[in-house]
Amino acid sequence: MLELDRLHRRFGDVLALDGLSFSVARGELCGFLGPNGAGKTTAMRAVLGVTRLDDGEVRWDGQPVDRAVRRRTGYLPEERGLYPKMRVTEHLVYLGRLHGLTAADAEQRSQRLLDELGLSDRAGTEIESLSLGNQQRVQLAAALVHDPDLLVLDEPFSGLDPIAVDTMSAMLRERAAAGAAVVFSSHQLDLVEDLCRTVAVAAAGRVVLSGEVDALRAAGERRLHVGAAMPVDWRSLAADDALLAHASDHEATFVLTPDADPVGVLDGVRRTTSVTAVSLTRPRLSELFRDAVGSHRLDPPSGPTAASSERGAP
Repeated sequence: MLELDRLHRRFGDVLALDGLSFSVARGELCGFLGPNGAGKTTAMRAVLGVTRLDDGEVRWDGQPVDRAVRRRTGYLPEERGLYPKMRVTEHLVYLGRLHGLTAADAEQRSQRLLDELGLSDRAGTEIESLSLGNQQRVQLAAALVHDPDLLVLDEPFSGLDPIAVDTMSAMLRERAAAGAAVVFSSHQLDLVEDLCRTVAVAAAGRVVLSGEVDALRAAGERRLHVGAAMPVDWRSLAADDALLAHASDHEATFVLTPDADPVGVLDGVRRTTSVTAVSLTRPRLSELFRDAVGSHRLDPPSGPTAASSERGAP
């Protein structure tokens, strides 16, 4: 299990991490979400030892992350981390050797990954000659070439077309099914909802929402959508546990608390006219995200950002 325990990191006047904590179990796909400047990249770099922490600890299986653990970690940075003049297979073999693979094993794994990612025909191409989407595929192959136990991926789906997204999603599911802990950041909330079992949402350097996606949605406020044959005084049907979110003459949406009974609203409609449509939905991850982040979001600080400060940090 990967544990990020009360991480703190300040870059000058910028507080990038303010007690950030969450965990990712082996065999789990975890989406690490948050607005720009929430501390996601800083936290991921702390796992890899690229960023020094002011306080807190990163642990793997209960022990502080050390060089041996990082050797079994696959990392995909948000910014390109490839050598542009190297050829694709040459690059992957080189990285595999750095992680302790033999030349033969590194070559074999590189070719298999390029087959899975649809890049076999680009094996001898220089990195800089590839499209940005194909460079992103190569970065994933670089993170996977040594068959890591832990995957830390910063915006892995950035710049990918839908087919490449499907391919990468399948590969991440496969790694988790094989027992790896996988954590990745993304702004594509619908994708995260479909792909991940758990999420951690950060804002202002802290985790403000975390847990299993299904459980978070089940505990969230439900939306009741009602249609009526004739105009209805919808405001008269609102209550503390059924807040009116939207209304027109013939339809309305109510936000229900977890324990609210929608029958009261429906009975109120039936006292005036007949119900023509009704649906009860759980909140999407995007709605939970907005609710969780809204009250914690800070205005961007003046001067250097946390990311730019970090690149210059010792």
